Amino acid sequence: MLSRLALANGVALRAVIHSTRPCVVVAPKSLLHTSQVRSMPVKLPEKGGQVKFGFIPEEWFTMMYKKTGVTGPYVFGFGLIMYLLSKEIYILGPETVHGAVVLAMIVYAAKKYGGTVADWADKQIADQLSNAEKSKIESLKAYEDAIKEEKLEQWRIDGRNNLFDAKRENVQLQLDTEYRERQLQVTNAVKARMDYYIAVEEMKRKKEQEHMVTWIEKNVVESITPQQEKEILNKCISDLQKMATTA
Repeated sequence: MLSRLALANGVALRAVIHSTRPCVVVAPKSLLHTSQVRSMPVKLPEKGGQVKFGFIPEEWFTMMYKKTGVTGPYVFGFGLIMYLLSKEIYILGPETVHGAVVLAMIVYAAKKYGGTVADWADKQIADQLSNAEKSKIESLKAYEDAIKEEKLEQWRIDGRNNLFDAKRENVQLQLDTEYRERQLQVTNAVKARMDYYIAVEEMKRKKEQEHMVTWIEKNVVESITPQQEKEILNKCISDLQKMATTA
């Protein structure tokens, strides 16, 4: 029964230790990779040992069987008691009776209520083991989620290089676009200047032609005499008459 209580306390202590788990995302590298390996705790027995006479562990008897046989422990115990009494190392008194009564009560209580207390302790141990297993599953899930998050962050960091390359290409495209736009502006400016010069030349040529036609007409009109004008007018009237007759 006492061993079961000790086992319950040990399981509770391990549950408290495992409940304080570190976070993988924020934990330092030294904690994850270079931490010292701790030894496993001593496993407590799941069942209590057998006793003789209600309070003496059976292991004290069995360890002497190979040397003294089965009767050896009893002879040793009886002889030790006789030695203590004969040498008056231990003196019998009222306290001895009281101690025997108390010991008998303890043995009776252990035999009477030990099973009930053991069942209660087993139930407590089972509950604590269930809580510890639940905490273990939650811890594993938390670590798995943290590992996935860490891998996702690493993938994002790896993709940052591609992002920089894309931004660099985007800047190059912007520079090339600006260069081509400025070339187009220069081309349009040169074309506008050339169109202006062409328009000036065309206007100059047109004015020269108009001036030449006006000058020729003026000179021709001035060169015609009144007699020639009269003859031309008569000729025109004659031609019109012929055209009218023909029609």
